[in-house]
Amino acid sequence: MNRTSRISRFRSQLYGLLEEQESLASRLFNGFIMFLILANVLAVVLESVRSIRLAHEAFFQGFEIFSIVVFTLEYLLRVWVCTEKPIYFRPVRGRLRYMVSFMAIVDLLAILPFYLSMFVTLDTRFLRVLRLLRVFKLTRHFQSLEILIQVLRMEAPVLGSSLLMLLVLAVLAAGGIYVVEHDAQPEAFGSIPAALWWAIVTLTTVGYGDVVPQTDAGRFFALIITMLGVGMAALPAGIIAGGFSREMQKRREIYQTRVREALEDGVITSEEQEHLEQIRRQLGLDIEDARAVTRAEFNILSQIGQSRCPHCGKSLLGNREDDV
Repeated sequence: MNRTSRISRFRSQLYGLLEEQESLASRLFNGFIMFLILANVLAVVLESVRSIRLAHEAFFQGFEIFSIVVFTLEYLLRVWVCTEKPIYFRPVRGRLRYMVSFMAIVDLLAILPFYLSMFVTLDTRFLRVLRLLRVFKLTRHFQSLEILIQVLRMEAPVLGSSLLMLLVLAVLAAGGIYVVEHDAQPEAFGSIPAALWWAIVTLTTVGYGDVVPQTDAGRFFALIITMLGVGMAALPAGIIAGGFSREMQKRREIYQTRVREALEDGVITSEEQEHLEQIRRQLGLDIEDARAVTRAEFNILSQIGQSRCPHCGKSLLGNREDDV
């Protein structure tokens, strides 16, 4: 085996360790990264307490350097092995394409503040807040978060339209309350920008109560804005919930198609079962959902008689129906 083949094999094995969770080593590595991310978030929170920061300053500095070394090495290795994925197969262009992907940018933001602080003087409080961005690295380790990000991408145009409508309504509400309350409360509603705070708080149904209308016209106008705000503020949440539901249904249908293909001969072999399990994890489906899909396909086969021997009537699926 020549040197190029050894490097290619090592890169493939490293890709399996970093990007897949098939082996025990991969699960242990991902568990360690998740623990390190959560520990970093906890460290940032504790460092904001002055007494704790001064008492354990050396520990926090050492832990930060250790985390940066691990996260930097992880980032560089992911860039190196990304060519194992078909969409990034080109050595140069593929890696550049990977580096501008969402997860690669998240990994870069996790280490960038540290290296920036070596060349640019930045406020320590600002750097501390930037370090909280490391929590987004958990997205890679939780499929549900990846699904949510995918939904946000797909629903971005609709979400943008709803937020724009909310902004327009907030400006109109600020202008209206400015007209009816300006004379009664010039200090609170002295201008439309000043009234915009009240409009946003009212439309989002937060209602801090620091500024309230005092005139009858102002109260009536506030009542109308509040009722409009209930529907408008809930609109983005409804869009995301609907998109999430559609995305999960689409993934179930993809899994259902794979199960149907595996059952073409009436039997799911052990190799097919392993392949289906890998697809289930990639799609982010719950085990119970996957079992329900598989059970439904078994039932369909049973109803049309394809899973029974035409001579003896025995199940061609053996005991696998009970294992689903």
